[in-house]
Amino acid sequence: MVAEQRGMKIPAALISRCPKCGAPMSMNLRCDSAFVQDAGWCQAASRYTAFLHRLQGRRVLFLELGVGGNTPVIIKYPFWQMTHENPAAVYACINLGEAVVPPGLADRAICINGDISAVFSALLNRSSKS
Repeated sequence: MVAEQRGMKIPAALISRCPKCGAPMSMNLRCDSAFVQDAGWCQAASRYTAFLHRLQGRRVLFLELGVGGNTPVIIKYPFWQMTHENPAAVYACINLGEAVVPPGLADRAICINGDISAVFSALLNRSSKS
């Protein structure tokens, strides 16, 4: 697709199509009624909610890795809110170009503006020398 794109567009013939209905395939984003939210998804969501409930008031690190501006309401904003509501929590993010935190959380935040792979490589190299 990249090789065939012109003006940030690709030929329609290269777009994947649903084998059942023939409609163009799209990412599994919560943007329409096609989002896959089956019984397994609901069970996982319940486990996550229970996990977060057990953490209330406890020391916890909310670690965000590479969440961009496309879907901040799924991870970034909830992490900010949970950190704000829990004085024992710390928010950390590693994100190239989008390592930000609201001013009210700056004293309990670690923001690293960098490529995740490079940051982890540097951390691993540093720990192996210790």
